[in-house]
Amino acid sequence: MSEIKIWVMPIILIARSQKVGRQEKLAWIVACLFISWFCLLLFMLIAPLKPNDK
Repeated sequence: MSEIKIWVMPIILIARSQKVGRQEKLAWIVACLFISWFCLLLFMLIAPLKPNDK
């Protein structure tokens, strides 16, 4: 059970973030599904890639 929580946590953190808009957030989540924690690290370092689309 804890393995699932560890796998899902990066997705939840990105989904709740206010740094980026919906489209970019979706792209980060899709990337996270494939490369998990490395994607979260990249998200924390370089997001947003473009101005927010709110």
